[in-house]
Amino acid sequence: MSQQKSSVRLLLKHLGNCFSKELGISLEKTKSQEIFKWFLASILFGARISETIVVNTYKEFERRKVLTPQKILKTGWDGLVEILDAGGYVRYDFKTATKLLEIMKALIGQYNGNLNLLHSFAKNSSDLEIKLRKLGKGIGEVTVNIFLRELRGIWEKAKPLPQELAITAARNLGLTHQREPSKILEDLEEEVWKKTKIPGKTFIDFETSLVRLGKDYCRKKRCDVCKLSEWCRNSRYASLTLDK
Repeated sequence: MSQQKSSVRLLLKHLGNCFSKELGISLEKTKSQEIFKWFLASILFGARISETIVVNTYKEFERRKVLTPQKILKTGWDGLVEILDAGGYVRYDFKTATKLLEIMKALIGQYNGNLNLLHSFAKNSSDLEIKLRKLGKGIGEVTVNIFLRELRGIWEKAKPLPQELAITAARNLGLTHQREPSKILEDLEEEVWKKTKIPGKTFIDFETSLVRLGKDYCRKKRCDVCKLSEWCRNSRYASLTLDK
């Protein structure tokens, strides 16, 4: 087995489930309600907060059946703060409650609460990102990237460039030597994934695993506990043999 395939296999083994699947959200059939659930989760993931807290908070929205734009508006600011606090999203509770209300009003007012409609109105991938950001000032580039990354290949115009975290991880693993994000994406799709496909996994899983590696290990320089350190070009543990 090639070094590249070994590193990709190990990456997916330890970090390779996309976020939407882990939340029980099914995006493949582009059902409006499922797309919206992922949009809500993406807004929560957009803050610098732990994945565990985001998952717990989303599950709290799910438990209380507050999973549509209309239900979020009906819940109101106080109710949203209560849900966010119950999920552990305490640091950003007030700000996020205000943000959610603003975004839901815009989404209902402009697109009848239907994100598939927003996608159909977008002229191209760039316009799609602009339209999403215009739903509210609380939607930044990170949130848009998280949301569209898992719709790659599902929505025709969902073509986000890889996050810097994924780029860092890919470079550390020697999966790309390109500088331009568009060229890096092409490398990862054409030169890596198509040649090292892992049964039961998708390119979205692969890209998400790179983001996790970049966020939880590369950025924090946690080489000593990283399962990929054997393959990393910047790790002082690269010479160690891992139990694969």
